[in-house]
Amino acid sequence: MLSRGKVPASSILASAPSDKNLDTWRESGCRTTHCNLEVLQESTLVFLATKPHVLPGVLQEIRPAVGPHHIVVSLAAGVTLQTLQRVRFLLLLLLLLLLLLLLLLLLLLLLLLLLLPFAPLLPAGTKVLRLMPNLPCVVQAGAMVFARGSGAGDGEAALLKSLLSSCGLCEEVPESYINIHTGLSGSGVAYVYLFAEALAEGAVKMGMPGGLASRIAAQTLLGAAKMMLETGEHPAKLRGDVCTPGGTTIHALHQLEKGALRATVMNAVEAATNRACDVAED
Repeated sequence: MLSRGKVPASSILASAPSDKNLDTWRESGCRTTHCNLEVLQESTLVFLATKPHVLPGVLQEIRPAVGPHHIVVSLAAGVTLQTLQRVRFLLLLLLLLLLLLLLLLLLLLLLLLLLLPFAPLLPAGTKVLRLMPNLPCVVQAGAMVFARGSGAGDGEAALLKSLLSSCGLCEEVPESYINIHTGLSGSGVAYVYLFAEALAEGAVKMGMPGGLASRIAAQTLLGAAKMMLETGEHPAKLRGDVCTPGGTTIHALHQLEKGALRATVMNAVEAATNRACDVAED
């Protein structure tokens, strides 16, 4: 957003517990602080970019300062909108002892299950959205999805999408898709890097210098992705267009199928998605 001029650096106030985390922001000309409440006092659009286990503590800290004018965007993996908005209940076991007079000592035990509300992590009605980016956002080629909470309307969704459009593809989705996006694209970047590494190493094995092989592998992935986006064709159709009967490509694809590449990648997406769901339940 900074590199595309969407937001001037002077309008950004970044908060972190240590100076090490703030150095990059300072180098970009942004203001910095160690006080999260100061960010709430000076900002309308607030991004919460913390680890999932850190987020509850941050929310408890800033909750008194969150008002109806704030738009809160959470980037914490696995932390659902329901968790951010709900009034949480604690199941309490209350043991009551009643003494009945007359006739020897009669004890009656009653078990009561009471639902006692905790304070919500954010005030009721807060405009909160949940965003999941991926690493290529740093080079304006990211893939992001977001979901809005019950207090966020079309205006807040449009504002977030407009700001993030400079970072790559940004789509609004049902919240149930966000963990799937983590498995597909958040973690998927690493799958692609692994494939690119293997692609280049195959060329090195056959005699090509490593640097050249890596550059060509990267350009191959970039070109293939661009064709998918610009043609709108299904990847199976584009893959078929490359193959000729008895040619080099079909022989290579046969080896990939023998190695169960397709099933292995599908299993990887499933594993990452399930792990994101597990984080949400912790």
